[in-house]
Amino acid sequence: MTRDPALGPTLVFGASSQIGFFQLPMLVERGARVLAVSRSERAERDGVTWLRGGLPDQLSHDVAEIEAIASFGPMDALAAWLDRASLPALRRVVATSSMSAESKRNSPVAAERALAQRLRAAEAALASVCDKLGVAWTVLRPTLIYGAGMDRSLTPLARRAMRTHVFALPPGRGLRQPVHAQDIARAVIAALQRPQGAGCIIPIGGGERISAAQMFARVRRSLPVRTLPVPVPRIAVSLAQRLPDLRGPLSRLDQDLIADNAELERLLDIHPRGFMPDAKMWDSSAEVVHEPR
Repeated sequence: MTRDPALGPTLVFGASSQIGFFQLPMLVERGARVLAVSRSERAERDGVTWLRGGLPDQLSHDVAEIEAIASFGPMDALAAWLDRASLPALRRVVATSSMSAESKRNSPVAAERALAQRLRAAEAALASVCDKLGVAWTVLRPTLIYGAGMDRSLTPLARRAMRTHVFALPPGRGLRQPVHAQDIARAVIAALQRPQGAGCIIPIGGGERISAAQMFARVRRSLPVRTLPVPVPRIAVSLAQRLPDLRGPLSRLDQDLIADNAELERLLDIHPRGFMPDAKMWDSSAEVVHEPR
């Protein structure tokens, strides 16, 4: 294996996340020295050095030699940490935001509108501090993420169906574009290597747009056990929207939650896969599938 000269010592925040699950081995395979941050003690393994700490706290290790940062945690906390850290070798920062920054701007739920505003403010804060430091930055805005059994949307639905052998199928005409966590990790690698993506906020969705109803049906077909499909009547969805915790998600069933991948493809040459889930995607203990080099 030849070391990619574009990948020097790399610090990863959110390393135990679903994106980090795929990101760490990709960085190691490309010859980068990887420093991964965790709140708890972890032993060094598979070429990754784990540091104890978290944003915006100080780390348990001197990271002055790092040249790049990949972050899957809060961007405002990252910006605050960068603003006071001493990182003379840092030249590249890639962070993930969310398409919720746009899709929840006009949500009927005040807390979701506030979340969208916080995301946009955090993106701006990160860009500002990186510009002040003379560090190139890229922000990726993913749609619904799946693939490592750690998401809080499709995986809980799949596991509940496997446990009860009943799969509730809500109606939904809105388009969905689920993106595999490994494809986001690939986009991060490309952003670390390619100057074209610097200074950009880039949406990233999966390679296929399907209706919400089709998405749920494909999840059901991917399960390793037989389940009884139970269509949820629209009147039930309308009534359930009166519940505060369900009002936001249910109100978006007929809303398109998609991303335009044109900039992703043009700037980073990343072409995400379509949505074809399988049973192991709902198991967080599944091993990483390494990419061919």
